[in-house]
Amino acid sequence: MSRQISTLAEPPVSTVLDSLFAQAEASSPLTAIADLSPDERARLMGSKTGYRDFYGRLKDMPLAVSRETGRLLYLLARGCRARTIVEFGTSFGLSTLHLAAALRDNGGGRLITCEFEPSKVVRAQANLTAAGLADLVEFREGDALQMLSLDLPDTVDLLLLDGAKGLYPEILSLVERRLRPGGLVVADNANDSPDYLARVRAPTSGYLSVPFAEDVELSMRLG
Repeated sequence: MSRQISTLAEPPVSTVLDSLFAQAEASSPLTAIADLSPDERARLMGSKTGYRDFYGRLKDMPLAVSRETGRLLYLLARGCRARTIVEFGTSFGLSTLHLAAALRDNGGGRLITCEFEPSKVVRAQANLTAAGLADLVEFREGDALQMLSLDLPDTVDLLLLDGAKGLYPEILSLVERRLRPGGLVVADNANDSPDYLARVRAPTSGYLSVPFAEDVELSMRLG
């Protein structure tokens, strides 16, 4: 039976979330990439090959979703009654916590999350354990193009794209054959992946897609 009270509002989940949001608000990723010009930042962020250098500079930074985006993820996962979720880009696990909380309140499920930075996997695992949600999450450490090419659930209800922006189209290609009709794709910072936006917004793409909030693209699989 699904829960009637959101776990987001209850300890230990609320306690862990408050701590992580405070850490995120106190840090600035810009300090780690101050030597890069805006054009170079944009190039590396959207690159299919240079992203490791870019994100490697940010390995100690919590590349967190906003509070609003976190709640949006929870609402979408609850609203579509998600039982299987795939996440590209774990960082310290803020988005993972929101999605796992939705699974808990939906009555259970499986969340597969990918992160190539080993130290971030360790921290995310600790955060999910502290929140009491680790039993719902499968962490895959390494190159997502490899980690998500095997052993996916037969049906995926929701896909979150929040890793290297240049890989968004490739990650979508790996997962979409499992994405059910009516399944959702949430792409954070989607404006940094123009190829992805062109794909999901194309009339013949098989998706209905719309920009949402400040920098989120929300897409629904049509069939």
